[in-house]
Amino acid sequence: MARKFLYAIAVLIVLALAATFAYRFWGPQLMRAALVPGVEVAKLPPHGDYSRIEMWMARPDKPGNPALWTPEGYKPTTEPKAAVFFIHPTSFLDRTQWNAPLDNVEANGRAELFLRGQASAFNGVGAIWAPRYRQATFGAFLTDKVQAQQALDIAYGDVLAAFDQFLKEAGDRPIILAGHSQGALHLSRLLTERVAGTPLAKRIVAAYVVGWPVSVTADLPKMGLPACTAADQAGCILSWQSFGEPAAAFDDPTNTALVTDVFDATRGYTGQPRAGTPLVCTNPITGKPGDTAPAAANLGTLIPTKDLSNARIEAGVVPARCDGRGFLMIGANLPNMGPYVLSGQNYHVFDYSLFWANIRKDAERRMAAYQG
Repeated sequence: MARKFLYAIAVLIVLALAATFAYRFWGPQLMRAALVPGVEVAKLPPHGDYSRIEMWMARPDKPGNPALWTPEGYKPTTEPKAAVFFIHPTSFLDRTQWNAPLDNVEANGRAELFLRGQASAFNGVGAIWAPRYRQATFGAFLTDKVQAQQALDIAYGDVLAAFDQFLKEAGDRPIILAGHSQGALHLSRLLTERVAGTPLAKRIVAAYVVGWPVSVTADLPKMGLPACTAADQAGCILSWQSFGEPAAAFDDPTNTALVTDVFDATRGYTGQPRAGTPLVCTNPITGKPGDTAPAAANLGTLIPTKDLSNARIEAGVVPARCDGRGFLMIGANLPNMGPYVLSGQNYHVFDYSLFWANIRKDAERRMAAYQG
């Protein structure tokens, strides 16, 4: 499932960055030639020592912690009530190897940007740990080569080791789990293999599996927590994927076909087919499933500067409604988010940024529910 779904995301990204007509004639071949490694997966040690501070991009005692960034008008809490484990999305694009070296400057720089725009939403309620991990390179999601799954397994092994260390350092505090894209894939596996059916499940305030599809029938029953059904509910899973509307004329009119076509060819964690199954869709503005909210209810979208060095918060500009099988539709006439809006009006890169202030409020509300 991992390779197939991120293959769809890869298609969308190339559509966004390449000439439309060139892609339509040669896209898949060009992507594979440009991005899929032509080497074997390197024989790497199981994982690094996550007791060392340098193995983390963010942790409470790390100087220059990017997860502590906030836009003007917000500040991180000085009394964190929760421990937050955040898994960043893919930031490694190299085709010379299948897994990112932990010291890759470009990949780490992109990952830090993701922490500022995504993990920072949780610094109002918790102390944040975000591990460096040998993420699978972007090209791993464009191929069915066995090396691609090997690369994903290496990445997940790092996440798992980091999670074990996180549990030691978090003490007995309540836990928030969050991730995006490749990070959300690893989080869904972590929930299935390490949280479901264990005492740890009772410590989870919420799990934000964002930018990754979760089938209500084929995945959710094995993930250890239910989907959130109310805004003030604790111990549940939130998930959404953001699409503007309408699509451009040359795109599939449904916008989401590149996701559903490949997703429907796979089986979920239960072993059941995902084809045609509804997806978990939490409206991040209201915190409720299958809900609709006007732009006026959006407490604040992060609007990035052109060089992505900073962002401002702007309220009341992005609506949201769960539609169809469970995609989050965010309307038209949206703010300019820069060059990274993907083809088909796919706002995947901005799943957190579009609703940053509401996610921040959502985490605080669920923390209060957990304590109460």
